[in-house]
Amino acid sequence: MKTSGAVRFAGLFLGLAVTVGAGSASGQAPETRGVSARLLQTVDLGPEIEGMAGRQLRMRIVTLEPGGFFGTHSHKDRPGTVYIVSGTITETRNGVAREYGPGDTWLENKETSHRLDNKGTTPATFIAVDILKTP
Repeated sequence: MKTSGAVRFAGLFLGLAVTVGAGSASGQAPETRGVSARLLQTVDLGPEIEGMAGRQLRMRIVTLEPGGFFGTHSHKDRPGTVYIVSGTITETRNGVAREYGPGDTWLENKETSHRLDNKGTTPATFIAVDILKTP
C-alpha cells in the first residue's frame, strides 16, 4: 500500500503505541483480554530516515472491550503515542492510575511500563502509533 505524505505526517505526530502482544518488562508478551486491533498504515523508516533501517512506523486502531485489559508491558525500543477516540481507559504507570477519555493523549517512551484497563461499560477505542523493529 502506498503511503501518502499526509499519512506519514499524521503517523509521525499523531502517535500511538499500545501493542497487542507487546513485550513486557520480562520480555514476554503481556496477558490481554478483550482487545482487538486493526492495522491502518505502516511506513518502512529505513528509506525515509538515515539510521532507521529495520524500523517501521505503525498506526493502528485498537478497541478495548469493557473489562478488557493489556497486562503490564514495557515500551523499551518501541516509543509511541496514543489518542483516545471514544470510551475511557485507565492507565496504571508506576503504581499511579490515571483515567483518559476522548481527545486525551499520552506518550510512551523507553521508561514506560504500564497496564491499560477498560473499567467502563462501553468499548474504548484509541489510535496507536509506534515505531518498532521490523519483524
